[in-house]
Amino acid sequence: MDSLILHALHVAPRAPFRVIGEAVGVSEQTVARRYRAMRRAGTMRVVGLVSPAVNGFASSMVRITLRPDRIDALAEAVTRLPEISFANVSVGGSEIVCALEAPHDGRIPEVLRRLARFPGVVEVATSMVLHTYSPPGADWARLGPSLSPEAVALLLERHPRQERQGPPVEPREEDSALLDVLAEDGRASQATLAESTGWTTGRIARRMETLERSGTLLYDVDLVPERLGYPFGAALWLRTTPGALHETGTAVAALPRVVFTAATSGEQNLMAIVICTGVSDFYDFLSRSLATVPGITDYTVSAWLRTLKRAASLVYQGRLVPSPMRR
Repeated sequence: MDSLILHALHVAPRAPFRVIGEAVGVSEQTVARRYRAMRRAGTMRVVGLVSPAVNGFASSMVRITLRPDRIDALAEAVTRLPEISFANVSVGGSEIVCALEAPHDGRIPEVLRRLARFPGVVEVATSMVLHTYSPPGADWARLGPSLSPEAVALLLERHPRQERQGPPVEPREEDSALLDVLAEDGRASQATLAESTGWTTGRIARRMETLERSGTLLYDVDLVPERLGYPFGAALWLRTTPGALHETGTAVAALPRVVFTAATSGEQNLMAIVICTGVSDFYDFLSRSLATVPGITDYTVSAWLRTLKRAASLVYQGRLVPSPMRR
């Protein structure tokens, strides 16, 4: 049941418990009780985020190679940087793989300069994210029992996604309180938002619709996969030809276990994040699932030792906790 509820939240993060219950096949009260239990346990968080495009930011994947004896100190430093998310320590303790959002204005981001100067760092390799292949909801990747296509359709019928219209709009200063609450709890009720902002619920609804329709306000579901029975994670760095890039990237994104896929700059022009039940499951993924994708000419693996950050959460003692504000 928890797995089905989590899948529903990936599809429609702010859908009412009643609507999620219809899709899952349980009562509204049951959905609310299970959701709150998972949130209290630090298993999951629904968060509202401002799109990096609003501030002219570009997304990059960063691989930091360093001496193993410096890994703990750098890991702590990385978790404090609001520009960095999805940070993981690779097996062997000599690499941190993370996502970076920074201005794309022709200058080297200051955060990269700071990382390169950190004691023990040997190399900082950065690849810009050129295109993402994972549509909203795809990062569920069938991590456990999943909703049927009919249940997903019902969920979207009862709670349709906002259709993107126009470019992102820049948040106003008066939006700060609203966005701060959503960064803490993306499912905060309109009554809670009204109490925090001093606005009427009608004004809250109108402003959120504007921010969502423009693509300024996005939602994500942070998870601790280990608690779902998926303790093994890895980043794959893939290479394909330019002519096969889109077809190959789309095919990789559609594979079970893949939670994120993107085209990147650099010699290895595709990367994917894979979540598995263990080493043997990962081997099966490589030898059976990934092997069916045409166009891959080379790959390397960064298997994770431990996770430091998700999209908007730190991972502390196996629990999700809020990370520094990223706006």
